Amino acid sequence: MPRFHAASNKRGVVHLTPMTVGQGLLFLRSPRNILYRRQVHAGQLHGDRKPVQRQGMTTFTQLTSAPSHPAEPFTDQLRLAVAAYLARFKGSSREHAESDLRCYLSWCAERGLDPLAAQRPHLELYIRWMQEIRRFKPSTVSRRFSVAAGFYRTCVLDGVLQHSPADHVRRPVVPAESPTLGFTHLQFEALLTAARQSANPCDFALVAMLGLLGLRIFEATSADIADLGEEHGHRVLRVCGKGTKVVLVPLPPAVGRAIDRAAGSRERGPILLNTRGTGWTGTRPPAACTVSPKPPASRSPGRTRTCSVTPTSRPCSTLEPT
Repeated sequence: MPRFHAASNKRGVVHLTPMTVGQGLLFLRSPRNILYRRQVHAGQLHGDRKPVQRQGMTTFTQLTSAPSHPAEPFTDQLRLAVAAYLARFKGSSREHAESDLRCYLSWCAERGLDPLAAQRPHLELYIRWMQEIRRFKPSTVSRRFSVAAGFYRTCVLDGVLQHSPADHVRRPVVPAESPTLGFTHLQFEALLTAARQSANPCDFALVAMLGLLGLRIFEATSADIADLGEEHGHRVLRVCGKGTKVVLVPLPPAVGRAIDRAAGSRERGPILLNTRGTGWTGTRPPAACTVSPKPPASRSPGRTRTCSVTPTSRPCSTLEPT
């Protein structure tokens, strides 16, 4: 079947002329035809048409850009709502809740958004921002969003809002098992050996308290000599944990000897000392523990040390030995 080639004469009349396959290939490869196709692709064939501009795909988190005149981020009503929510916590729990809530309030202030006027899509964008921009782990995203959801739940209870915008927000899936890997048996033995060979006896006591007792870092560094005692013939350590929960932790003989070497001949003060010979100031207990279970009776034979605690008395770590 013959192919046709479109051509025009001097008068501008377009007519079709037969063209062979070879001539068609030469026509397609001709510089004039290649230039024509490039002009059509770029949108420059006609002068009255603008070139085609390709725009990048707008990210989902760019939909909440801050206006030119952002609103006042903290009003009296918002301050009262924040104070009412944080008043539900105490100690380190309050500090952590305040830090996570500050992250959300800063995100709203950067975008000129009143937190009390936020809707469900805004909270969805907040989660996407933490996941895609800040690259937080699912556990961190879930924890920080839980604080924001608790804040709105308190606002509903106090009558500030009619309903919580955090309802029905899709939260990230947090695995039941923690992906954080701990020490193996051999690695922990190597750590104990290195700490035992240290010139500072507090190093071995710290590793023993963390690894063998399972204490948190602030629980170990805030332990005081006055918190040592005996209960039913066993040496125990009074520990004030998260939420001011007080427990008596039995001391294995190895941990007890390590604590005794760290305490030395001191009768009061913290068990663990830093390189300057003072207590640790980087971490501290979540709050003053004013209520405890049955207090330790004594630290060791010959050192009778009672800890009589009442709701109005001072923390045990500051009581004088008797």
